[in-house]
Amino acid sequence: MKPRLIEKYNNEIIPKMMEIFKYKNKLEVPRLVKIVVNMGVGEAIQDIKILDQAMDELATITGQRPSLRRAKKAISNFKIREGLPVGCKVTLRRNMMYEFMDRLVNVALPRIRDFNGVPPDSFDQSGNYSLGLSEQTIFPEIETDRTPRVQGMDITIVTTSKNKEESKELLRLFGVPFKK
Repeated sequence: MKPRLIEKYNNEIIPKMMEIFKYKNKLEVPRLVKIVVNMGVGEAIQDIKILDQAMDELATITGQRPSLRRAKKAISNFKIREGLPVGCKVTLRRNMMYEFMDRLVNVALPRIRDFNGVPPDSFDQSGNYSLGLSEQTIFPEIETDRTPRVQGMDITIVTTSKNKEESKELLRLFGVPFKK
């Protein structure tokens, strides 16, 4: 079964974007390429079980097994040696990406306390959007009483848009609530 956001993209978003930006062809309309979810777990240096817990929670949230990320350089101030595990990440594409985007926008973001919208200025030059979440418990898959510690995550939404304006309009049409 196709995800709901794919249907919305094909039936609503493509015609709106063609109207707004005067595209001549449907293939010119920007689309989502991938969503990367990253958890940096610095405390894993003292206790590797914290990283295992973070990997399990990230797998529960995204529905895909995360890959372990290791330190590229040694940083003596943080007691990090080269090759130590310091985080985990998941790259979502196709149907899994659309399902995650749907849950993020419609379920998780509204559960944030005192939520007024996501910052509209977190785009890079190519039109990719990065968002930082301070806790993983906003996702309904995570049981709050079973999580020993609060863990944040970074979410990067990669698009094919050429600039920030196209990307912002695309994400707005997907339902991402930007601050006014």
